[in-house]
Amino acid sequence: MNTVGGTGNVLYSNVIQATNCMTRLRLQLIEKNEYMIEALKKIDGVLGVNEDGDEIQVILGVGRATTVTSAVNKILEATNTVKVGQVKIGDAKALHEKIRKKNATPIKLFFKKISSIFTPLIPGFIACGLITGLVGLAIKISPELASAQIIQLLAIAGNAVFWGMNLFVGVNASKVFGGTPILGGVLAALMTHPGLANINLFDIELVPGRGGVISVIIVAAFGAWLEKNLHKIIPEMFDLFLTPLVTVLTAGTAAIFILQPLGGTLSDAIGAAATTAIQSGGAVVGFILAGVWLPLVMLGIHQAMTPIHVDLISQFGVTILLPILAMAGAGQVGASIAVYFKTKNKFLKKTIVSALPVGMMGVGEPLIYGVTFPLFKPFIGACIGGAFGGAIQATFTVGAATLGISGLPLAATTNNIPIYFFGLVTSYIMGFVATWFLGFDDPPES
Repeated sequence: MNTVGGTGNVLYSNVIQATNCMTRLRLQLIEKNEYMIEALKKIDGVLGVNEDGDEIQVILGVGRATTVTSAVNKILEATNTVKVGQVKIGDAKALHEKIRKKNATPIKLFFKKISSIFTPLIPGFIACGLITGLVGLAIKISPELASAQIIQLLAIAGNAVFWGMNLFVGVNASKVFGGTPILGGVLAALMTHPGLANINLFDIELVPGRGGVISVIIVAAFGAWLEKNLHKIIPEMFDLFLTPLVTVLTAGTAAIFILQPLGGTLSDAIGAAATTAIQSGGAVVGFILAGVWLPLVMLGIHQAMTPIHVDLISQFGVTILLPILAMAGAGQVGASIAVYFKTKNKFLKKTIVSALPVGMMGVGEPLIYGVTFPLFKPFIGACIGGAFGGAIQATFTVGAATLGISGLPLAATTNNIPIYFFGLVTSYIMGFVATWFLGFDDPPES
């Protein structure tokens, strides 16, 4: 990512830390700088810039976000002592922490923690979900393939990430909550171990894996809290031995008798609520969920859905929520096409042409921040278009065997590919129609 003109020093001198998700470079700033934000928007390859308190999210797209983040971090490391005026990097981090605490709400921080547990797992979800979808499609086309050894091996590969899901989540959750990652993995393994099925305590039959990732997150969080407090009270010479021992025994006991049953109850309630709502409410529920999804994404609340998707896949093999919510992105595509044909602004047309392909592939941020939301009425049109597609997905209870992808690629992982495509095209069309009739104020050429 090249800098703009002479803005290089300005861009990097105000950055404390660079991280990334699947599509965005996330820059934590010493102080908000409008000049820096405008400079970022002008860099070739930047699809949009979103401000979130003292964090700037630079939308780059899948793959590029990881590459650019690595390059930015190398530059930050090379500078060693970044300064803004007379503020050194140590002081800057303290200032950033103070600002972060001031701006962050407990709910927002909680959602970010939950999201950061699953973000590293998304490539695994995508790979395994696509393998599962393609294997299922092959068997539907030619049922005799089900007995082929290579197909059975591929089916195992497709299930691999979900087979080890509790362990992965345990490790990541413990790390996120400040504990030792491997202890979170050990606690998750204890809760998932098949040997639990042979144990009956106080006339209670233990169930391996009960509560899925919901239970694991609860137990890992408790284990991390316990471990941190044990470090404070156990003498240093015994800390290496006693802290992990007491953590596993205490948190493990709490898991078996209290936390795992609690997580199981929550998991069952979530699964029942989602399936009952969609099965009984059908098109109406799908219409509402898909229609409000884009605003929820912009508020950051969408991060709370990740463990729900994972839990549904663990329970039922598919998540019936993801195909519904994916229609919101399809509505964006239709709305943006309408804007393309109505606008006379050449830069806006160019933005749409460059963002449409990734939008159809399920990466909606460039269209949200570069096209529909700044014009606002097309954003409403996109929500309307997505709502109609969501109604179709809910009516036929379409499920997806993965998460982390959307748009066209998600089709291969669904249990009803023709209906999924029907809903997708419906969202395109209704997003186009709604935006065409709502209209918008065409921005002047800059």
